[in-house]
Amino acid sequence: MAIKPTPPSPARDKVRATVPKLIDLTEKVLFGDVWERPGLSKRDRSLITCAALVALNRTEQLKGHLERALNNGVTPDEIGELITHLAFYGGWPVAMSSALVAKDVLEHHKK
Repeated sequence: MAIKPTPPSPARDKVRATVPKLIDLTEKVLFGDVWERPGLSKRDRSLITCAALVALNRTEQLKGHLERALNNGVTPDEIGELITHLAFYGGWPVAMSSALVAKDVLEHHKK
């Protein structure tokens, strides 16, 4: 399978000089191969990724993936349901932290 280039990311660009191989793998393997596999839609991959990031309390990564999820067809209501559902599996504090991130992303996305 040909590797598709992934668009640049300000977050990746911040650390590119420090961890160039990590960024290379992120762009070529993660976003160039894994996200392009035909077994799941990008929408489904976004839901899965956001759920994992919420449950693991990875709020720094969650922001970018919520933006990607919206671009992949996940609705704001579905993001709210995802976070609410995970409050019972990942914990209330994790859900509340994720809700704050989602609030900012959704407000910015409306503009």
